[in-house]
Amino acid sequence: MHVVMLAFPRMTQLDLTGPFEVFTRFKELQVDLVWKTAGPVTDASGLRLVPSKTFADCPPADILFVPGGPGQMALMEDQETLDFLRGQAKGASWITSVCTGSLVLAAAGLLTGYRATSHWASIDQLTLFDVEAVCQRVVVDRNRVTGAGVTSGIDFGLTLTAMLFGEERARAAQLGMEYDPEPPFAGGTPSTAPAATVSAVTAVLAPFLAERVAISKRAAAALKASVDVKP
Repeated sequence: MHVVMLAFPRMTQLDLTGPFEVFTRFKELQVDLVWKTAGPVTDASGLRLVPSKTFADCPPADILFVPGGPGQMALMEDQETLDFLRGQAKGASWITSVCTGSLVLAAAGLLTGYRATSHWASIDQLTLFDVEAVCQRVVVDRNRVTGAGVTSGIDFGLTLTAMLFGEERARAAQLGMEYDPEPPFAGGTPSTAPAATVSAVTAVLAPFLAERVAISKRAAAALKASVDVKP
């Protein structure tokens, strides 16, 4: 099975590398990092990753995957990327994402009418695209599988590989990775974090989120207009 993982400038690398680590533990999966060009892409924190395929030479995907990150905002209005995702999705058995990658899939019209999740700070924007937003670590709706924010990528990968290859093999991969989360304190979601922490983080994110909301609204309007003009 061919896994196409979109790798784009200013992505959050853990959105991608968490699932990548899981996928590469299954010999049946051939994984490619894909971008417009063959040169390195730099994530939002400065880590450089090298795509193995370009849009032009990428074989059809069995599993299509999109990570999130600040660079996701530009992709929502990037017709070349949206057209690539739509084209790959036509033959894909699974269409997937982690974090705000789901907003990119939504902007491409690939989550319309589905249940999906995203990072807690942006999950409400899914509703702009007629997507049912679900505050859950991993959401499976038919052949759409979406993970919540950043660290959910490993959970997402294990969930998908369990459906593909059985729970026993997914459990073996989990053990091989020693994935047994034990964070130093509770508070990784707004419902578990202290109210003061939620307020502080939300305040820091506010200008960035305002920009993302504006772009999401434009992308949703563009998607609706494209659907309305189709015969």
